[in-house]
Amino acid sequence: MMTQGLTFEEHAVGATYQTLARTVSEADICAFVNLCGFTEPLFYDMEYVARESVFTGRLAPGALTFALAEGLIIQTGLIHGTGMAYLGGEIRIVGPVLAGDTLRVSVTVADKRETKKTDRGIVTYRHRVTNQRGEVVLEADIKRMIRRSGARG
Repeated sequence: MMTQGLTFEEHAVGATYQTLARTVSEADICAFVNLCGFTEPLFYDMEYVARESVFTGRLAPGALTFALAEGLIIQTGLIHGTGMAYLGGEIRIVGPVLAGDTLRVSVTVADKRETKKTDRGIVTYRHRVTNQRGEVVLEADIKRMIRRSGARG
């Protein structure tokens, strides 16, 4: 883990970073569903899932998959102290995540551009979240405002 994030200048287009892995528990899914109000039977009624769903276990909402991926990325230290803002992005859920699945994220610097302000730049990251079988479950292109070298924090 890095103890200081990369500045805008230190980001190299094409550079790729790997996160640690994290197993999604049934408790994670239940807590997220309750905290965020995802009151959809697909997430909390296992009888419904057995009767009506194509899935065979407790399914994680795509929003939880994204949140867990963001947490894994933050744990790398890549943007620690240099990330100034999450500016949005495009997120694609491409596969299911079930309780017991183990996730990891590959983060690639896809693009970077300077801004009019000399203390920051915009970096676009490409995230690929995979499960323990190497299947992609989420892809995202995320833009973040990143501090430039010499900018005060």
